[in-house]
Amino acid sequence: MVHAQNNNWFIVTPPAVIVDNAAVTCNVIDCLGYDYAQIAVIIGATDIATVTLKVQESDTKSNTTALTSGVDVTGLVYGTSNNIAGSASALPLSTSDNTVQLFEIDLRKRKRYLLPAVTGGDGVAGTYYTVVAVLSRAEDLITTAAGRGCADILRV
Repeated sequence: MVHAQNNNWFIVTPPAVIVDNAAVTCNVIDCLGYDYAQIAVIIGATDIATVTLKVQESDTKSNTTALTSGVDVTGLVYGTSNNIAGSASALPLSTSDNTVQLFEIDLRKRKRYLLPAVTGGDGVAGTYYTVVAVLSRAEDLITTAAGRGCADILRV
């Protein structure tokens, strides 16, 4: 088995969302059946710093875009948590155009649902955000494109 072929891609926030002084609408990620997740927050053109960038978790969700009593995941809060180099992380700046901010999460001791919280600052135009999650280390072998969160898959 090729482990990279046992992932599930999940669009948390579709492309071309511009936010100015507001929260980004993110879809709740259901992690049932997976042991690892990566959540990529992709920042496009921006003229203002990001105000909030973190991941929350809960055992239940209120709807597709909200958790029930969600709490911040310790270690997954930009601006207060340390990065992989052991240094204090920083929120993306107004000069963070075309960058990826990544969360890596061992799901074995986490709650079932994750929800990124992203808020753009108050700029002239705002910031383009896209958020994508990759769930991996699935309990069961995934053999269809739809099962892997894709419309179709090509392979060579």
